Amino acid sequence: MILRSKKEITKFQILVEIAGHQPDVMQKEIAERIGITPQAVSEYIKDLVSEGYLYSDGRMRYRITKNGVEWVLERAIELKKYARFVMEDIVSHVSVATAIARGQFKKGNAVSLMMEHGLLYAGTDGDVTGITISDAEGGEDVGVTDLKGMISFPQVNITICKVPRVEKGGSRSVDLEMLKSRSVDKPYIAAIGVEALISLRKISIQPNILFGAKESVVEAAFHGLSSLVVSVDEEVPSLLNRLEAEGLNYEVVDLSK
Repeated sequence: MILRSKKEITKFQILVEIAGHQPDVMQKEIAERIGITPQAVSEYIKDLVSEGYLYSDGRMRYRITKNGVEWVLERAIELKKYARFVMEDIVSHVSVATAIARGQFKKGNAVSLMMEHGLLYAGTDGDVTGITISDAEGGEDVGVTDLKGMISFPQVNITICKVPRVEKGGSRSVDLEMLKSRSVDKPYIAAIGVEALISLRKISIQPNILFGAKESVVEAAFHGLSSLVVSVDEEVPSLLNRLEAEGLNYEVVDLSK
């Protein structure tokens, strides 16, 4: 996570400044904007050039490279996920996170929080620590305050399986064995279109979501859940646009046989 390293944060800021003002940006201007010395900026720029994130024409003119853009985007996505967690799970709940109790707790107990299958749990082993605000039995909801640390999220991957419209055979033209193999280990499954729903039912899977699937998959991703989205082919382009807007990783599989 970028926030764990001051060096990584500074590299990110410098690359963003250069990307926004390239190629005519002075090291002194960058230093003033991000609050470090010009000498420090110079050293960082040398490192960024050697790492292949910046290109220099030798005349103190710099451009961010393709690798540099990809590095910035990856870190920006990390920051976006963390900001979303802070806004929705911390600030919006007046610094009280709601978790599912793993065991019996008394008010004032120290607990750890962990995210599993998109849900927050309070137990004794996790990345974030806090204090319970009430008594709770195992399996009950419990409020946790005085939070310290940052919850780790697993790598999220979204698999989109295209199925043909009913005019082209619908579920009867779907490779069900491939669909079954793609559904393995996917904790969150969505269907877009009746053809998609029936295809899943044919392999004895009931999707977690049918209506509002596009937004639901995005929300699931921000809670650390990888998804399988079975979609009628005409809905796939708008789904891809939505995922790309959020910087989410995905793969597309055509199930037509």
